[in-house]
Amino acid sequence: MDDRQPVKRPGGRSARVTAAVHQAVTDLVGERGYGNFTIADVAARAGVADSSIYRRWDGMEKLLADVLLTYLNTQSPMPDTGSLAGDLRALAANTAREITGPDGLALLRLIVALTSSGRQGLRARDDLLAERSLQVQTVLDRARERGENPPDAHGVLDHVIAPMYIRVLFGADPLTPEYVNGLVDRLL
Repeated sequence: MDDRQPVKRPGGRSARVTAAVHQAVTDLVGERGYGNFTIADVAARAGVADSSIYRRWDGMEKLLADVLLTYLNTQSPMPDTGSLAGDLRALAANTAREITGPDGLALLRLIVALTSSGRQGLRARDDLLAERSLQVQTVLDRARERGENPPDAHGVLDHVIAPMYIRVLFGADPLTPEYVNGLVDRLL
């Protein structure tokens, strides 16, 4: 009897399909806006069968939530500079780079659109906020372990992250390093 477990490959076709589908969603959101494309459109753009998307994601909202969470987890590495101020500046800079990058505005608009798309959309938004909060909390917990006195996670989200999201969503002034660092300085 063979007790070996099947080996899952970290790359391969599954990873390529996921990457192609995620990019197709991001491109379509950027080109057409939320709600103006179908699973069939995503499948055609990604070069996969509709059934592959339904089998993996079960529908549009789960797919969109996965795209957002994957983007957040890959674009925003958790900084560890050795100080609270340094970590928060690095986190803010990473966030600014993430949301002003080529796919940033499309993904921010997707977050906003999901909040009005029913229960699954709200769950996707909540998952995204929980993930962002966990990332921020990790930075704050490390600061506390070093003997620093960090603010709470909501303070960071409200005073550093949210103002940047608003500027990008409304096309206001650019996110200059001075502006981003100033948000952190005011919070601290």
